[in-house]
Amino acid sequence: MTDPGYTPVPAHVDLAALDAEVLARWDKDGTFEQSLQAGADAPSWTFYEGPPTANGTPGTHHVEARVFKDVFPRFKTMQGYRVERKAGWDCHGLPVEIAVEKELGFRGKPDIEAYGIAEFNAKCREAVLRNVGLFEQMTERMGYWVDTDHPYRTMDSAYVQSVWWALAQIHAKGLLVESHRVAPYCPRCGTALSDHELAQGYESVVDPSVYVRFVLTSGPHAGTAMLVWTTTPWTLVSNTAVAVRPETTYVVATDGDEHLVVAEPLLAEALGDGWTVEASFAGRDMERWTYQRPFELVGFPDGPDDAAARAHYVVLADYVTTEDGTGLVHQSPAFGQEDMEVGRRYGLPVVNPITADGHFAADVPLVGGEFFKKADAALVDDLSARGLLFRH
Repeated sequence: MTDPGYTPVPAHVDLAALDAEVLARWDKDGTFEQSLQAGADAPSWTFYEGPPTANGTPGTHHVEARVFKDVFPRFKTMQGYRVERKAGWDCHGLPVEIAVEKELGFRGKPDIEAYGIAEFNAKCREAVLRNVGLFEQMTERMGYWVDTDHPYRTMDSAYVQSVWWALAQIHAKGLLVESHRVAPYCPRCGTALSDHELAQGYESVVDPSVYVRFVLTSGPHAGTAMLVWTTTPWTLVSNTAVAVRPETTYVVATDGDEHLVVAEPLLAEALGDGWTVEASFAGRDMERWTYQRPFELVGFPDGPDDAAARAHYVVLADYVTTEDGTGLVHQSPAFGQEDMEVGRRYGLPVVNPITADGHFAADVPLVGGEFFKKADAALVDDLSARGLLFRH
C-alpha cells in the first residue's frame, strides 16, 4: 500500500483524548515557554490578566472570559511580538468580605469592627485563595496560556505600593482633585459599590409617585406653583434646584381654583381634564426663577449679598424629557449623577443629610434617625398637611 505521506485521520475522533494529547505535548515540550524564548528580542506587547477572585469556584463564565484573554495574546505572538502573560488574583472586593461575613455569622459592619479589622482581614486573605488550584486546573484544561507560576496578587504589599506609587505620580502632575461623585452605596456595609457588586444584589422595588407644588417666589409668575414629580420623596429634604428643558414649552394652567406650571406636552397626563392654559413660555425663559423649597429641615449655604442665591432656583438641563412626569425635575446633586452634573455647571451646593448607615442625621427635624426609605411616609404626610402634595 502506498504511503499517503500524512498520518491517517480516523473516521471517529475522540476529541477529549485529542485535547489531552495536545496538552501533554505542550507540557512536555514547554511550548508556551518556547514561544516566549523565540521572541526574546521582539517588540513587547504587554498583557496583564484582569484577575478573577478565587474565593469561589470557577464557572462557565470564567471559561468565556479566558478564551478572550487567550485569543489576543496568541494573535499578537503570531504577529511577531513577545507577549508575556502574567496571571493574577483579585484579592479585594465586597464579594470576598460578604462571603467571610456569612461564614462568621455577621450581619454588618459593626460586627466586623467588634471582631477586629486585622482579624477579619486575615480571614479574607485565607478565603480569597481557597480555589486557586481549581482555577489553575481549569486554565490548563482549556489550553489557556498564562503564567500562573508567578502571578500578581492584589493583596501583596508590592502590588498595593505600586498603586500608591501610580497615584502619587498622578498627584505630582496636578491631575488629582478632590470632588464629589455619585455612586451606588450599601448602608449595611457602609461602602460604595461597583457596578458588578450592585448587580449581585439587584432587585425591583416599588417607590411612591408624588406630585409636589413648588411655589415660585420670583419671575413673572411669582406665587404660582410649579408641579414637580418625583419617586424619591426622601431626596426632597435636600432639594437644591428644579430643572427644565430649554426648548420645551411650559404653560400656566388653571382649573379655576389654582394655577400650576407644567410642560405643555404633559398637561393632560399630569393634571387631567378641566384645566385651561392661561400663559405659555419656553423653558429657557424660566432660568433662575426662584421658588420656596418643599422642606426646610436642613441648612443650605447662603449666597453672597450681591449675587443670586446659591440654591432653589430653576436650572436648564437637556436630559429633562416630556415622556412622563411634569417636565420639571427635582434636583438633589448628592443623590443623582445627572443632578450632580447640572449642579456643577451652576455651582450648586451638595447637601447630604444621610449618614453612613443610611439614616437621616439625628438633628434633622421630622425624620432624624429614620432609615432613608422609611422616611418617605412621614415626608409625604407632611407635604399633604401643608397643602403641597398635589397627587400621590
